[in-house]
Amino acid sequence: MKRLLELLGFLALTRGVLGLPHEFTPWRVGLLRRIGLFDAYGVHASVAPTVPACALFAAAGSRRSGGG
Repeated sequence: MKRLLELLGFLALTRGVLGLPHEFTPWRVGLLRRIGLFDAYGVHASVAPTVPACALFAAAGSRRSGGG
């Protein structure tokens, strides 16, 4: 379960971090360029996944590493 939480946290953090260059540089990476709904809220839509990512990392850190 700890590995799953870490993986989900990593994916959420990666999704959020990859969206920021989309807004501030000419690079077109991340999911925002594919979803027109977030055109006006690009920075917010990129920063928002970092909050659950931090929560997932905290939850993973509080779990025991053993299986039983």
